[in-house]
Amino acid sequence: MFDYLIVGAGFAGSVLAERLASQLNKKVLIIDKRNHTGGNAYDHYNEEGILVHKYGPHIFHTNSKEAFEYLSQFTAWRPYEHRVLASVDGQLVPIPINLDTINKLYGLSLTTFDVEGFFSSVAENVASVRTSEDVVVSRVGRELYEKFFRNYTRKQWGVDPSELDKSVTSRVPVRTNRDDRYFTDTYQAMPLHGYTAMFEKLLAHPNIKIMLNTAYQDIVDMIPFREMIYTGPVDEYFGYRYGKLPYRSLEFKHETLDKPVHLPAAVVNYPNEHAYTRITEFKYLTGQQHLKTSIVYEYPQAEGDPYYPVPRPENAAIYNRYKKLADATPAVHFVGRLATYKYYNMDQVVAQALTLFRKLSAAKSVQATESTVQELNGSGKVWNDAITDISNNGVH
Repeated sequence: MFDYLIVGAGFAGSVLAERLASQLNKKVLIIDKRNHTGGNAYDHYNEEGILVHKYGPHIFHTNSKEAFEYLSQFTAWRPYEHRVLASVDGQLVPIPINLDTINKLYGLSLTTFDVEGFFSSVAENVASVRTSEDVVVSRVGRELYEKFFRNYTRKQWGVDPSELDKSVTSRVPVRTNRDDRYFTDTYQAMPLHGYTAMFEKLLAHPNIKIMLNTAYQDIVDMIPFREMIYTGPVDEYFGYRYGKLPYRSLEFKHETLDKPVHLPAAVVNYPNEHAYTRITEFKYLTGQQHLKTSIVYEYPQAEGDPYYPVPRPENAAIYNRYKKLADATPAVHFVGRLATYKYYNMDQVVAQALTLFRKLSAAKSVQATESTVQELNGSGKVWNDAITDISNNGVH
C-alpha cells in the first residue's frame, strides 16, 4: 500500500514526492506517461554530446529564496542571466524593449529621461486595460506593438492579442534604461549539471518508487494507495465532462551545427518573418564547451502536448467548473500547470508544491493528534474500569 500515488514527474510531482518521502516518511509511487522524469524541463546529451533541452529552453529565475534554497539541496548552480534579441526591420535589437532598442531601431541617441517622453508621446490612452493589445499600446504605442508583439502573439497563441487576456503581454516589461536582461529576478541560475541530474537527486529517496511509460488510467485501479496528487490535465481527469480545455502546443526542430557558435545571443525572436517564433542556442544556457553547437526552432501549433493554457474568459469559465469538481473530490490533490489550468514559471510550481506539502503535513499532524487523544481517552476508560473493579472487590 502506497501512502501517495503521484501522477506526473515534473516539478510539482517530484517536489511533493521528495518532501512526503523525506519529511513524513511516506511511501510514494510517482508515475509519468513519458519515458523520463523532469517534465518539460527534461534535458539530455544529444548524439554529438551537447546538452540540450528537449522541450525548448528552460531558464530558472526566481525572487523566492525558499524555492531557490530548496532546489539547492539537489543541485549546484551556474550563474546565468538570460538575454534575448528580436529580429525587427532587418536588425537584431534587445527584447524586452529598452533604451538601446529604441535608439537602434530609429537611429536616435535618446537618454533615459528622453525615452520616457518618447513612450509617453506614442502611448495610446486606453480607458480600461483588458486585453494583451491594450497592455502594449497603452505602454509603447501602436507602431512598436505591430513591430514586436502582434504577429508574434498571433503565431504563439493562434489568435490576435485583442482576443487574449492582458496577462499574456503583461509578463513582458518595458524599460527606460539599458538593462538587456530578460529577467531581473534576485536568483538567476541554471542547474550546473542540468535539470535531469537535479531530478534524479530529487527522486533518489528509498521511499519513492518510479514508474515511467505509465498512464495513470492504466494502473489507478490496480495499485492500492491512500491519497493521490494529480498534476495532469484537470479536464482529462474528469473525462472531459465539460469539454476539452484549449491549449497551445509546440513542435521543436533540433539541429546540430558544425561550428562553435551560431547566434549572437541565447535566443533570437522572430515576430514577423518565418513560421517559427524563436531559435535557441543551448550552449549559452549550459556553459558547455564544445566544437559544435545545437539549436532548436519552435513552431507553435494547436495540437500536441499541452504547454500553454489559452487565457480567454470562456476558457476560464470552463476551468472554474472543473475546479469545483476538483475541490469536491476527496483524497485527490490537484497541483501544477495542467491541473490548475494556469501558466506558471518553474519556481512558481515549486512554491505551489511546497505550499501543498505544508497543508498536507499540517493535516497529518492534526490527524496524529486526534488519534493520540482517542488512544488516551481509550486508555483512561480502561484504567477507570480497572479502578472500579478493584474497588468493588474490596481491594484498597
